[in-house]
Amino acid sequence: MDKWRIKKGDTVQVITGKDKGVKGEVLRVLRDEKRVVVKGVNVCTKHQKPSMTNSGGLIKAEQSIHVSNVMLVDSTDDKPTRVGMKIVDGKKVRVSKRTGSVLN
Repeated sequence: MDKWRIKKGDTVQVITGKDKGVKGEVLRVLRDEKRVVVKGVNVCTKHQKPSMTNSGGLIKAEQSIHVSNVMLVDSTDDKPTRVGMKIVDGKKVRVSKRTGSVLN
């Protein structure tokens, strides 16, 4: 069983690759493939044929990147941080290793 510290809706920063340093929101988490889709990161251009619902043409879409290439951004100081777990009031919560604050 893998430890997953990143969830949909989190703000993450890319730490390696062509989009290094870019911050964005996690749109999807693909647990089976160990990948995440981040808004504005790893954008590729696709050619799409017109259909009844779509006008077609060139479409830009985000592709997934490996989860090891992103770090969660701490909301208190807006810097990337590692994530730990702690039990608070009988609930397991994510905690920032950088500042010790509870992550939502």
